[in-house]
Amino acid sequence: MNKFLRSIIILLILSAGCVWAETRTENLFWTPQNVTVGGREVDRLLNFIFILTGAAFILTQAVFIMYLVRYRRKRGVKAQYTHGHNFLEFVWTTIPLVVFVGLAIYSNMVWNRLHRDPPADALPINISSYQFGWDMRYPGADGKLGKTDAALISTDNKFGVPPDDESGHDDFTTNELVIPVGRPVHIYLNSRDVIHSFYVPNFRIYQDAVPGRTISWVWFEVDRPGNFELACSQLCGSGHYNMKAPIRALPVEEYEKWYAERVKAAAEAAKPTVAHAP
Repeated sequence: MNKFLRSIIILLILSAGCVWAETRTENLFWTPQNVTVGGREVDRLLNFIFILTGAAFILTQAVFIMYLVRYRRKRGVKAQYTHGHNFLEFVWTTIPLVVFVGLAIYSNMVWNRLHRDPPADALPINISSYQFGWDMRYPGADGKLGKTDAALISTDNKFGVPPDDESGHDDFTTNELVIPVGRPVHIYLNSRDVIHSFYVPNFRIYQDAVPGRTISWVWFEVDRPGNFELACSQLCGSGHYNMKAPIRALPVEEYEKWYAERVKAAAEAAKPTVAHAP
């Protein structure tokens, strides 16, 4: 066995190992299950493009095979030169043009709908990314999420909360994203060091987190409970492979119970300690 063939075999074995590295239990040959209202529009566009390109592939390959068979080389038959057909060339040039322009217009409409202002009752959550993890900040007992200023983000102030913002004093933080089912969630996204990305395949959401900026146009509404995963899909450093956080979508009653417990714990932790004289 020569060196080239041996190298090809080794490469195939390594490639197969990479395929085995990811375990999928649903939709093995397509996208993960969508669980958001906005994701339905993304899936409709994706499915339409897949069907359209699949049909175009089948049609072009069928015509190609037909020409290979019908106009194959035959003994005693000379090849015949043809300049082409101007009308047909106009048709098969115009059809892709119309399709691509139509897709561009429709996809832009979908983009605008997904990035419109969130509903007034959306739950605000501030998410801060860093090498290599995620922190989430929720509104406290007053129900108001404190402001965030990207210029104030530091090791001691990881969310960039202005010191004079009273609404931010009772906020609490977690290392998991817990959200209610059926209620819009409005994300305020920051990065403390390099470019990261808020990527949740089940939500059909991908948004970069850029240092020095607060990204405030990301919002979604989950329509069913479940456990999901938030991942960073930007190569952000040596620990990028492990930069993920759990997401729990809970029924409203369970979420309210979890939220009340966290608010109470945050209030208890904020109480000043009083030293008693011996």
